Amino acid sequence: MSAAHAAPGDQGEAGKKENARLNPSKIILEHVADAHEFHFYTFNKKPVYIPLPVILYSPGKGWSVFSASKFEHGENVVNGYRLLNEEYVAEKKLDEKIYKPGKIWAVNEAGEVDPSVKVYDLSLGRNAVQAMISALLLIWMMPGVAAKYKKGQGVKTAPTGFQNLIEPVVTFVRDEVGKTNLGDKYEKYMPFLLTIFFFILINALIGLIPGTANVTGNIAFTGALGVLAFIAIMFSTGKHYWAHIVNPPVPGPIKVIMWPVELMGIFTKPFALIIRLFANMISGHIIILSFICLIFIFGAMNTALGWGTSPFFVALSIFIYLIEVLVAFIQAFIFANLTAVFIGQAFEGGHDDGHGHVQETVIA
Repeated sequence: MSAAHAAPGDQGEAGKKENARLNPSKIILEHVADAHEFHFYTFNKKPVYIPLPVILYSPGKGWSVFSASKFEHGENVVNGYRLLNEEYVAEKKLDEKIYKPGKIWAVNEAGEVDPSVKVYDLSLGRNAVQAMISALLLIWMMPGVAAKYKKGQGVKTAPTGFQNLIEPVVTFVRDEVGKTNLGDKYEKYMPFLLTIFFFILINALIGLIPGTANVTGNIAFTGALGVLAFIAIMFSTGKHYWAHIVNPPVPGPIKVIMWPVELMGIFTKPFALIIRLFANMISGHIIILSFICLIFIFGAMNTALGWGTSPFFVALSIFIYLIEVLVAFIQAFIFANLTAVFIGQAFEGGHDDGHGHVQETVIA
């Protein structure tokens, strides 16, 4: 019985030892990290989860494809591979920095980890699967709305159904992001900006469902979006942009200092987008999990204290959860808006050149 499922009357010596092993940082990191399954809850010591496909390649063994459920959470060896868990790493006294729980390693005939065998893990983790689900939802929803507009629905007549829900959001992004930052060139970039906005929003909202992955709180996901934004910015640059970098409008001796600064500025803008989204989206999940862990930390100190403080921490968790719904919309808007700002600066020469339609917005 885990600390999370111990009954109040079972808080004897064994219960105290079990609660003493509670490691909040490890629990939190496991929840926000990638995995080979969607784990929802554990009932009567039996986990309820959806296993994902494991796809492995080793030069000596070839390809291996099977369900992650065959690992039995690290208890079984499958096709010469083992999914490391905390118990195995602790039992074999392995270095957790190298042999991280949750990673798949090849094993020898004795079932021991064999570091000499190279393994390429191409498995579909829950972050990748959820991102693909979000992409399919986006592809499924938006063409239907676009088809209605082509037929005149929402143009000559009032919008209906899901179109009625989406139209105010699209109009808001068009007016506050596209037109404000890109001026008369906004139509060219609206498909890109709207795709980014809705893709981030859908992933963030799905990530609030218990058992799902916090995709927007994954640095690889935000990094991919940042690379796309960087490509869009670079394709939008003109001669004024590069002239400003090569020949900054400062006195001669200062140009030597400004050259590396301006060159770094090309990369710091998308980097800021990556870190901003990642930090904001992962922090909310960590705060919620921290409040939940506090219940069990206080419970380990005193059973009555644990039960007494649980309503307070549950209320705080629900409050932060509701805030996270708002944050999902805000962060989607900020990422799309700042991308538009940087694109606008690119074809305007890197700074506001006085044309009046590039608005540099800084949002905390």
